[in-house]
Amino acid sequence: MRNKLEELRKERGINQEELADDLEVSRQTIGSLENGRYNPSLILAFKIACYFRMSIEEIFIYEEEEK
Repeated sequence: MRNKLEELRKERGINQEELADDLEVSRQTIGSLENGRYNPSLILAFKIACYFRMSIEEIFIYEEEEK
């Protein structure tokens, strides 16, 4: 799964620490999300979508893996 988290965060002039504090997660979680090393829980995905006033699908892009 890809996401636009870093792009959205930077467009709004927010650093990783600020976003992490607002979402009540660690800065490392934000970094891992942005680097694609971690997929968020459904609750965290909703929190992020609400934070940016967007739908989950606008932020997180699901790509099926080739079999």
